[in-house]
Amino acid sequence: MALDAANSTMTEIGQYEILAKIAEGGMGTVFKARRRDDGMIVAIKIIPPTAARNPVLVQRFKREFNAARQLDHPNVVKAIEFCEGPPSPYLVMEYVEGESLGQKIERDGKISEDAAVRIMAQVCQGLHRAHKQNMVHRDVKPDNVLLTADGVAKLTDLGLVKDIEGEMNLTRTGRGLGTPHFMAPEQFRNAKNADVRCDIYSLGATLYMMVTGKMPFDGCGPLDAWMKKTNSEFPAPRELAPELSERIDWAIRRSMSASPESRPATCREFIEDVIGQSTRPSQAAAHGQAADLWYMVYRDDEGTTHTVKGTTENIRKAFRERLLGDAGNIRACRTKQGPFHALQTYPEFRDLIIEPESLVSSEPGAASPRPTATASSTQTPSPGHDNPTDFGGTAPYQAAGPGSGRWGPGSNSRFPSPSMQRLPATGTETNSPGASSRSIPMREMARSNTATWVMWVAVLAMAIVAGVASVLLLNK
Repeated sequence: MALDAANSTMTEIGQYEILAKIAEGGMGTVFKARRRDDGMIVAIKIIPPTAARNPVLVQRFKREFNAARQLDHPNVVKAIEFCEGPPSPYLVMEYVEGESLGQKIERDGKISEDAAVRIMAQVCQGLHRAHKQNMVHRDVKPDNVLLTADGVAKLTDLGLVKDIEGEMNLTRTGRGLGTPHFMAPEQFRNAKNADVRCDIYSLGATLYMMVTGKMPFDGCGPLDAWMKKTNSEFPAPRELAPELSERIDWAIRRSMSASPESRPATCREFIEDVIGQSTRPSQAAAHGQAADLWYMVYRDDEGTTHTVKGTTENIRKAFRERLLGDAGNIRACRTKQGPFHALQTYPEFRDLIIEPESLVSSEPGAASPRPTATASSTQTPSPGHDNPTDFGGTAPYQAAGPGSGRWGPGSNSRFPSPSMQRLPATGTETNSPGASSRSIPMREMARSNTATWVMWVAVLAMAIVAGVASVLLLNK
């Protein structure tokens, strides 16, 4: 047996026959191999001599392997075996026939939005499972996502080299897809304290490169990249790829916010930001109701609670036209029975309320930023359902753009939209926040706005009359 990972003259190790060299990096050399007893094809990573001489690092590899081995998910490369040697420690992993996401981007450039979302949804599935088992990857990037020929994405190097890789990449330039460009700013200071939101930042940075073809903070050294990250100084994705939807542009910028509290709290919340839909089973479907129908409860300026209903597109349109007032006074639910929750807890409307921390474009005509949501509001899970271990499969993997349709059937010219359906005049909203348990008459939504305009017209008229009277007195 020959063993020389540096010049890849290896022919066998342990019970494995080496077939070919796959890749070589700072954390070791990866080989394609075959297990002798059953012919199973695997990938073997040989730990480099510098790490092999450090017993603390070897034990850390072993502990991380024992944790990663518990993961059994189709979107995670499975860890099979860890051997301390001799002659050198090595990891045995599932072999994936295909290429890395980083190689694909380097070869083909940016990926279409639909294809990027499909890949990212799978990566989020696998990473979500790891987070559920109290593991943080700490090194999510295109090079650590493997793509099979039939389109399956698999996250690799999960929890095996997170500390060492982070420390080495802070001082090592490496190839173009190095960790400093994808890691969260707080991870630069102390990688050992990295949490789920560090992985969320890296997911956003990875998606950024997928849809723009540009590495975030390209051309920056580690220190310069960290300084720009702490100030959220990076071009918005749509500045580099104008064809992208507003939805995915917003989702990426929110996930790459400098403050961890401003990012999505989970992989589920991140992918829901991207697709603009909940990944949980629909409450409406469970009650046999129309899939795209919302009940909204809001308070007018007099403190009276009202309830109306409409589709997702129409609610988005009305909100953008500022017809619904303060978002803090709006609660929504898929069913009339409730429970009703704040509008920003729903991925269908979250992008209208939460403003990412990234810098506003300096181009002429750029829109003013929306108020940034508080940390507590961004951590609220989608309402009405338990939190399963995995998510997905129920929502289409496509970005949901802003709506432009009409309100539901029925019309009333006194309502702020061309047509709106109001609930019966004696509806009871026992689950609505601020509503009493008695029957509440459903007044027109525009009543408070009309009263405000009448008040201002009266004030203006009084001012005009006072002015005219003053002029007449002076003329006398």
